[in-house]
Amino acid sequence: MLSLSPSVTANTLSLKPNNLNDLFLISSPSFTNRRHSIKPISAIINPYSFRNQQPLPPPPQQQVYQPFRPPPEPLPSQYGNLDIAGRIDILANRLGLWYQYAPLISSLIREGFSPPTIEETTGISGVEQNRLIVAAQVRDSLVESNADPELLAAFETGGAELLYEIRLLSTSQRVAAALFLVENRCDGKAAQELARAMKDFPSRRGDKGWESFDYTLPGDCLSFMYYRQGREHRNPSEQRSLALEQALRVAGTERARNVVLEELERSGEEKDEEEDVEGVTRVPVVRLRIGEVAEASSVVVLPVCAADEREVLEAPFECRSEGEFGVVVSEKGWGRWVVLPGWDPLVGLGKGGVVVSFADARVLPWKANRWYKEEAILVVADRSKIEVGADDGFYLVNGGDGKGLKVERGFTLKEKDFTQSLGTVLLVVRPPKEEDDDQLSDEDWE
Repeated sequence: MLSLSPSVTANTLSLKPNNLNDLFLISSPSFTNRRHSIKPISAIINPYSFRNQQPLPPPPQQQVYQPFRPPPEPLPSQYGNLDIAGRIDILANRLGLWYQYAPLISSLIREGFSPPTIEETTGISGVEQNRLIVAAQVRDSLVESNADPELLAAFETGGAELLYEIRLLSTSQRVAAALFLVENRCDGKAAQELARAMKDFPSRRGDKGWESFDYTLPGDCLSFMYYRQGREHRNPSEQRSLALEQALRVAGTERARNVVLEELERSGEEKDEEEDVEGVTRVPVVRLRIGEVAEASSVVVLPVCAADEREVLEAPFECRSEGEFGVVVSEKGWGRWVVLPGWDPLVGLGKGGVVVSFADARVLPWKANRWYKEEAILVVADRSKIEVGADDGFYLVNGGDGKGLKVERGFTLKEKDFTQSLGTVLLVVRPPKEEDDDQLSDEDWE
């Protein structure tokens, strides 16, 4: 049996720390003999530092995509206890009035059904689902506005299509619009035009005749839209007369009717004047309205060129629409195009139409420069008619001396022995502007 020697015992007892630094000495007999040759470690343990440490914040939660869920709507009392199968049966068989079962669509979506799944199980297309939900909300707003029960009853059958179109109007406007739709037996397209006219009316402040129409009356808003569209057509023309007659038919106030009647009478007078002066060539100068292209019933797509003869000659000569969707097809590629409303001068434009972009209006033959020099313009020309014919006609020609293209009258070109041009000018378009009170009269042309 082995026994520890006194020296070992002494060395072992000497490992007991006398101070805090002795904790960091290696407990070995060989190291105890060298303890004074090792520099003490300056770092010490502070037990309180562990107590004051704050726990690390949890990692931020990752944002997970959540599918759209319609806001909860109270179900009609007769449908409150239905399970999912019962709701689907109601929708599939159209049991009840449309505004009664419309909330069932929202309830199914909240249960996790997608619009395609609902369409597959009920036969209601995704477009119709949206129309029913929105129209029911519009009807609820009419109910909350204490609308006449007879007015609400008029939309019980087939009313979803009409109420859906007035969704963007305010609550007070909805009541007035709904009453107009019922009184005039409007269809979905007419309801869409009415809502658009009422929504657009405030932004037309400053237009000719605007102050004579009452904003609170749907008929006046619609009348002003037709009145404005009529003035955009050539005078005289069948399109102009039809639009003004339509404006007169729906006008709700005497002031509005008088303005429309004055325009109709002026159309008749100008028609008689033009019959006396045959062969007079007029080039319309129009300012494009903000949003006018979106509202136009027909549009024209034309290639755009810089004021350079080479570009005009190289631009596509023919653009046509093909197929059921009216896809525009060009005979060759081109980098710049413009979409314009189907104004009367452009309706009959076939092959050869081109638009030339000018930095300002000084290229036009003015008597006085009334426009800002910085205002850009677009000149629409017909390249299929290059012969210089009428003395009072306007033609696109090369100005010479490296100045690019310009517009000249026929008699000026004939004096310079010009017999051909780059094209006959049909229309001059000015850029959109918030307020426009500087319309050009025929006397401004040289």
